[in-house]
Amino acid sequence: MVKELDEKTDALPDHVGWRLWQASRAWQAEFAAAMRAAGHAWFSEARAGLLGHIPRNGTRQSALIERAAISKQAVQQLLDGLEAEGVLERLPDPRDGRGKLVRYTRKGLDALRDGDRIKLQIERGYVDRIGRERFAALMDALRALDAGRAAASETAAGVHDETSEST
Repeated sequence: MVKELDEKTDALPDHVGWRLWQASRAWQAEFAAAMRAAGHAWFSEARAGLLGHIPRNGTRQSALIERAAISKQAVQQLLDGLEAEGVLERLPDPRDGRGKLVRYTRKGLDALRDGDRIKLQIERGYVDRIGRERFAALMDALRALDAGRAAASETAAGVHDETSEST
């Protein structure tokens, strides 16, 4: 016979953070699976997380480390793997001999084009599931949340700047 727990846990709240996280994870998994199905066996969610911070015309490796918000060692490991797969290349930075530029190879650019196509396919699937109007409203709401976040960051930076000027 199994004893019941003395503590009865309350149900977790159904909050926007949880819903956004679940939707994001589902999107990432669907995208990664579609990329692998399109012939990019090297593609993973972890690698996608780094690739999303590399502009199509490339970037400095040091800037990538700052943008990715993961450890220098993790970025290095992901870059090593992507370079070994022929997706990226690292070249000396002509402006700073100590720095490296990270840029896409032809294989990497081909994957980005496939990724663009797959993202639109996923969006069409969402439109089919929830309808055009609800999808448009969702996109508007997400843009507004992002704009609000950016405005709050700018305001916080302005407050910080004003405080540091007055001291």
